Amino acid sequence: IMDVDLQDPPSLLPQMIDKIFAGADQVVARRTARQGEPRIRSWFAKLFYKILNCFSQTKVMDGARDYRVMNTRVVEAVLSVTEKNRFSKGIFSWVGFNTKWVAYENVQRKYGQTKWSFWQLWKYAFDGLTAYSTVLLSMSSFVGVLFCLISFLMIIFVVIRKLIFGDPTAGWPSLVCIILLASGLQLLSIGVIGQYLAKTYMEVKNRPVYIVKEKL
Repeated sequence: IMDVDLQDPPSLLPQMIDKIFAGADQVVARRTARQGEPRIRSWFAKLFYKILNCFSQTKVMDGARDYRVMNTRVVEAVLSVTEKNRFSKGIFSWVGFNTKWVAYENVQRKYGQTKWSFWQLWKYAFDGLTAYSTVLLSMSSFVGVLFCLISFLMIIFVVIRKLIFGDPTAGWPSLVCIILLASGLQLLSIGVIGQYLAKTYMEVKNRPVYIVKEKL
């Protein structure tokens, strides 16, 4: 697989094919530098890979390209993933197999301009994060627990202040405690629903339970 605009250097093909014949299941080109790209775009790209690899069990190498050579087993495994919203880098990493890397430095585009706008890249990154991570559905649970803990601590503080120091219970702190507790319980309930949605979401993708690497 390679891009038709020749941003993927064809000169890497002999080296990639040699690694396939040496026993690799797939050989992937990986950019080690992003020359010719705006710095802000390169920074966001690195940030995306860090976030994705932090919150997902499917690890994607920073700088990995779709430019790769695969054997038949990898091709069949990729085709067995039938989900419609296809984040290709995630699929290639998810199927696994023996992967080798060929590093190269990106060269500045000589002709034409990229068709990927900032918002298209943003959508691509968001699709990748939601395709292989359900952390966004779990965030409300963590925030809900945090709000509940804060409200409990504030309630304890107000009670101790009343019993020990005899201070009258102020209306504003009490109101804040009630609002935090109610908000925390609501977010926690949404988080529980989110967990069920996450499990349903992963089931609907209908990914293969196992990928068979080799039959004896």
